[in-house]
Amino acid sequence: MSAVQTLEIGTDDAGQRLDRYLRRIFPQLGQGMIEKMCRKGELRLDGGRVKASTRVEEGQMLRVPPLPDPNRPKPVHTKVSDKDAQMIRSCVIYRDDQVIALNKPPGLPVQGGSKLTKHVDGLGEALRFGLEENPRLVHRLDKDTSGVLLLGRTRAATAALTEAFRHRETRKIYWAVVGGVPIPKRGVIKYGLVKAPGHGKGGEGEKMHAVHPADVDSTYGAKRATTDYIVIDALGRRAAWVAMVPVTGRTHQLRAHMAEIGHPIIGDGKYGGSGMENLGDGWGAQLGGEMSKKLHLHARSLTFEHPVSKAVLHLTAPLPEHMQRTWADLGWTGFDVPEDPFEEDEGLF
Repeated sequence: MSAVQTLEIGTDDAGQRLDRYLRRIFPQLGQGMIEKMCRKGELRLDGGRVKASTRVEEGQMLRVPPLPDPNRPKPVHTKVSDKDAQMIRSCVIYRDDQVIALNKPPGLPVQGGSKLTKHVDGLGEALRFGLEENPRLVHRLDKDTSGVLLLGRTRAATAALTEAFRHRETRKIYWAVVGGVPIPKRGVIKYGLVKAPGHGKGGEGEKMHAVHPADVDSTYGAKRATTDYIVIDALGRRAAWVAMVPVTGRTHQLRAHMAEIGHPIIGDGKYGGSGMENLGDGWGAQLGGEMSKKLHLHARSLTFEHPVSKAVLHLTAPLPEHMQRTWADLGWTGFDVPEDPFEEDEGLF
């Protein structure tokens, strides 16, 4: 075992997730060990407790407890299979020397965790395309949410893109099908969100609870959250195709916000249970019939400034198969929908 160490975060490491930083410095550390050290408070950043997902900043001091011998036998590296490599490469919708973007399929986690063996981060080797290092995640999507997912191909590009997301210098537009039809058909949701613990041993089942804007400051752990939405089309009063922009980026924000106003996203088993009150016809989170029960939430587009060329890129991801079937069944088409319906909402509905 090593002695206690104190490391200063350098310029090149600024903006990285703590777990990625540690795995690079100490290859013998696994993700589970890093998360355990965080839970026990053994890792300290500027004296405070941290999470594995915390972004480190230049000049911060990281206390690292005694670690296992780096010369111990390393776990066997499992190479990405040809089938998985082909699958993840087929998801690429944009690539240059600095940036790579995927149309993430539903059901594929972005990162590993309890009982998750296949995820985007773990398939990074197949996305090197000639570079020595795997691309790095810039942001996240929920496991069952599909759509545009951005990765940086260099450390500098990743840091710049991460800062752009943090300072809300990007624009993300999501498409979803919700139960009922929101009224008004264009609006802003400002409920705060607070995390409620799950019931499993590892906190499984945790979810976000909505908090009235007037109560956010007095509710421990609550954070302000804002979502813009607009109805693009509807099926009577039964369901609506909505576009949403998460002005803030809280966990499960879109799902929790739409459920809170009585219009849960179709297929959302966590926030749109059968008992969910619905301001439309009370259909909850399922449409019934032949409609897929999978989550109908898709990161449709992402607009951002390229970290090197400074050109403005607008990336669009086609709908996943189950959502394409729903669109076809409901007679909806995206051909006439503007790239940003919030800027051109005349005649949408």
